[in-house]
Amino acid sequence: MNRHASSLSPAYFDGLYTGETDPWGFETSPYERAKYEATLASLPRERYASALELGCSIGVFTRQLARRCDALLAVDVAASALALARERCRDLPQVRFEQAVAPRDWPAGTFDLVVLSEVIYYLDRTDMTALAARVASSLAPGGEAVLVHWLGETDYPLSGDEAAEGFMAALAADATVMHQARTAEYRLDVLRRSGPA
Repeated sequence: MNRHASSLSPAYFDGLYTGETDPWGFETSPYERAKYEATLASLPRERYASALELGCSIGVFTRQLARRCDALLAVDVAASALALARERCRDLPQVRFEQAVAPRDWPAGTFDLVVLSEVIYYLDRTDMTALAARVASSLAPGGEAVLVHWLGETDYPLSGDEAAEGFMAALAADATVMHQARTAEYRLDVLRRSGPA
């Protein structure tokens, strides 16, 4: 399978949502359900003051994560996905949504949790390194970053392992690995920014 040489464009994601409102089966997939449960179970703290979810799509995980957050900013590149996410989370006042193309666009503020679930491998190595720098600059001391990546074959610029290992290497001076788990289908890595929690 030939991989994309550069980061996937917003048009790639817009195209996926054109013919299908839930192209990855977030609402119905047993894989997604198990992955969401494992991700929430991996969070070192019961509650977060300010969290960022990058690549929120239609907001299925956003709604679950919001229960653990005083404030949650959910970001995606696709306007149609964000419209569905806003509707799904309309009764959750602590959740805000923003359309952005990371790492070029980045929200202001500091976060004690950044969730990057199945997003880093859409980037090439240059953008992955830039994303790591963005996360390092906005993650509060003692804050956590959670990475989740599918391990199967794709045509994305990076494999799941390349994305996770490359991102962690880029953040090595700023964060330490707190927890790692691996199944046959995905890997999950939790990093903590240097400084008091």
